[in-house]
Amino acid sequence: MPANLPPQYLKVEDEYRSLTKPGDRLEKLRELYRMLPKHKGTEKLQSDLKQKMSRLKEELETAAPGAKKQHGGAPKIPREGAGRVVLVGPPNSGKSALLAALTNARPAVAPFPFTTRAPQPGILDVEDVPIQLLDLPPVSDDFMEPWLPGLIGSADAAILTFDLASDDAADEVEAVLALLAARGIELVEELPCDVEDVEVRHVKTVAAAAKADAPGAEGRLEVLREWFAGRFRPRPVSAETREGLETLARDAYHSLGLIRIFTKVPGRPADRSRPFTVPVGSTVLDLAREIHRDLEASLRSAKVWGTGVFDGQSVKRDHELHDRDVVELHAS
Repeated sequence: MPANLPPQYLKVEDEYRSLTKPGDRLEKLRELYRMLPKHKGTEKLQSDLKQKMSRLKEELETAAPGAKKQHGGAPKIPREGAGRVVLVGPPNSGKSALLAALTNARPAVAPFPFTTRAPQPGILDVEDVPIQLLDLPPVSDDFMEPWLPGLIGSADAAILTFDLASDDAADEVEAVLALLAARGIELVEELPCDVEDVEVRHVKTVAAAAKADAPGAEGRLEVLREWFAGRFRPRPVSAETREGLETLARDAYHSLGLIRIFTKVPGRPADRSRPFTVPVGSTVLDLAREIHRDLEASLRSAKVWGTGVFDGQSVKRDHELHDRDVVELHAS
């Protein structure tokens, strides 16, 4: 379903891109969210706007006087790759073991809770695209880092871990969801449309039923699937046996809502070493902006090899791109 954005929205969007101060950019994003038509075709854009607002709010609060004390010294983890996926779950639910199994990171893994006290990043390569996987401290009523909800809210997506070694896994995850919801963060498998509350951040979430090799795991998995039916679809995974890891990695990547675009220069083959990644629904102009901001003004047209076009077809700046398209940009 197309977004059908009004001309006024596009004008304000151009104004937003010209701003540099975080406070000004935040106010312009709020204006964009108010103007955005709320329907199924804009649910991803709604989420993207909320994500940007969350990041700017975190940036402004961290920069404010006394922010370090207020946020308990919130750690700064540089973003890497095409997107950030955070591992979220109750204590001892297997998040760190999944990070170690999916990436080259080597976090501390121990059979007792609260082993992870600071964010642990790793890079997950999936479908030609590197994404950042971030293991976080547990979400718990006993103790929760004050900066943790903000970090989850500013992520591009999340993996919610269910512990198949625990008879209380359902209650433990329900507690995680409730604690985050109380702080304006809602983990959802499908993004809702027509959400007016700008203060609620919906995070696209993949459910991972960890420790699938544990005794009794199969029975607990059936209970969890019934309990969370309509909300989450727990996928059985094991860091020990590697069961389900490839599927989990693919689902995490697809939760980011990205497409891969390869580029080429005239007279040369396409560069397929590393694709550019842009959100689903992006145009040739969006790709040009992703490559270099100066291209936005100088871009005249493009040639595309891929979906819905014949090879090398000339297209306009507003042509919508598709996954694995090859694009040759022409600037003045």
